Amino acid sequence: MEIRLYVYTGTGNSLWVARQLAPQLKDATLEFMPYLSKDLKVEADGVGIIFPVHIWGLPMRVIQFINHLQVKPETYFFAMAVNAGQPAASLVQMNKLMSTRQLPLAMGYSFVMPSNYIPWGGPGPIDTQQRRYREAQEKVQAIAGPVLRGERKKVDKGPLWQNILFSLFYKMSFPYVYKLDKNFWVDDKCNSCGICEQVCPAGNIGMSNGKPGWLHRCEQCLACLQWCPQEAIQYGKKTVRYPRYHHPEVFLQDMLEQAKANKDPMGLP
Repeated sequence: MEIRLYVYTGTGNSLWVARQLAPQLKDATLEFMPYLSKDLKVEADGVGIIFPVHIWGLPMRVIQFINHLQVKPETYFFAMAVNAGQPAASLVQMNKLMSTRQLPLAMGYSFVMPSNYIPWGGPGPIDTQQRRYREAQEKVQAIAGPVLRGERKKVDKGPLWQNILFSLFYKMSFPYVYKLDKNFWVDDKCNSCGICEQVCPAGNIGMSNGKPGWLHRCEQCLACLQWCPQEAIQYGKKTVRYPRYHHPEVFLQDMLEQAKANKDPMGLP
């Protein structure tokens, strides 16, 4: 079975999970997920969608990708929702969305990784991070076989209270995500390197007089903040005192390649 993995990442967690899985699936093809504005035809027998949970739900990029995906009727779909411990109903949401397009989601898995949502704190102690990496690797090995066999299972989800409460918060917040970048600011450590502009997968940053400005099409991936080598980008009042995080096995060049993948006729201009 020819399998293609599409991944969206802000600080590397989702990309790392996808890279752990690809060799287990007989070297499945791995591609960055573009922000689609028109249909994309995919001929693969199987499609895996690996993404970070944003505000306890699907990022807009994932929604757009699913809405513009054109595949064979028999295509086998599975998904991996990377989160910091609260997947909520993100995979249930994906299942419902795909059902509206007659794209049956065979399986959906939650992967708990170190948190990269720095406005609420850092990624946690190193030993906790390492444990989560090990557990994620074990889970990848456990699901590779079922995927190759084309099995179908119920998607992972959080407890009922989480699904209800957090899903409500997601629905209330989602229409305003694009302008949440109003809370970004840059301190005097900024040296005008422009890396924030280069890594942003949404093309949401422009440099003016050597300083970044946000253009109100934010996806809340926090790549700009987490990859700033000077730690000069802040979000709100608390991030000044929190440690930055990106996956230790994912590098700046990976993020630059993701950003480049969106500069095509189907992605951002």
